Amino acid sequence: MDTPWRTLIDVAALHTRLDSGMPTVLLDCGFDLASPGAGEAAWSRGHLPGALYVHLDRDLSGPKGEPGVGFSGRHPLPAREALAATAGRLGIAPGVQVVAYDAHGGPYAARAWWLLRWLGHDAVAVLDGGLPAWTAAGHALDSQASVAIAMAQAPYPLLAPAMPTIDAATLRSRLGAVRLLDARAAERFRGDVEPLDPVAGHIPGATLRWFKDNLLGDGRFKPAAQLRAEFDALASPPHTVVHQCGSGVTACHNLLAMAYAGLEGSTLYPGSWSEWCADPSRPVARG
Repeated sequence: MDTPWRTLIDVAALHTRLDSGMPTVLLDCGFDLASPGAGEAAWSRGHLPGALYVHLDRDLSGPKGEPGVGFSGRHPLPAREALAATAGRLGIAPGVQVVAYDAHGGPYAARAWWLLRWLGHDAVAVLDGGLPAWTAAGHALDSQASVAIAMAQAPYPLLAPAMPTIDAATLRSRLGAVRLLDARAAERFRGDVEPLDPVAGHIPGATLRWFKDNLLGDGRFKPAAQLRAEFDALASPPHTVVHQCGSGVTACHNLLAMAYAGLEGSTLYPGSWSEWCADPSRPVARG
């Protein structure tokens, strides 16, 4: 029986899996917030054999609204029906193992992981170390344009959301009662700089947990026991923890790290800082 990988998979295990022909959907999630076409261009130059490209804006987010009342952030969640259709188009059906990766330490792959888990798909993992770990192990890349047409399935069955979320109004009402972790870099958290959103700072009561602090120097995740100790010191138990970042993307990296450490059950605030700061009535903290 094919035991599903649910958090991380290492290069050796993935290579063995692919070499043996075990059904696997590979998703290349490479992206650059400053250059939205860069990830797809990099995929076309070289990707894991058979990997399909998924774009953060087109495939892993819903339509972006205009800033103002009702604005839900720079990368709102896709409608569940749209995500189910995307999953089917990519050949993802219940029980099919999915492995997502990127070349940037895993934030975009973690977004794909979280979305598929939210959809109800259990057999999804992130490649530990991503594309750099694959090439460092001596494995080749492919520049052929992989297509999903032959693998396409019907839309994924719509199930109840399997990962909890919280909206801005509910979060505001619970400030001080939840343990809020912010995955952005320290200078953005403090409000020293803000390259992407109109207001600098953070949500009052948030604690900084930069997503890159989940990683070793080579881009792989820290051991599960180490991550567990670090998150236990920051925010515990998991069901009291809410994750956010700039737009609900890198926060998924912290959710993945906690799940890998055996700390499942925490919540994502999808709109994150980009939604929060768009309403001037919401409080802002700096420093």
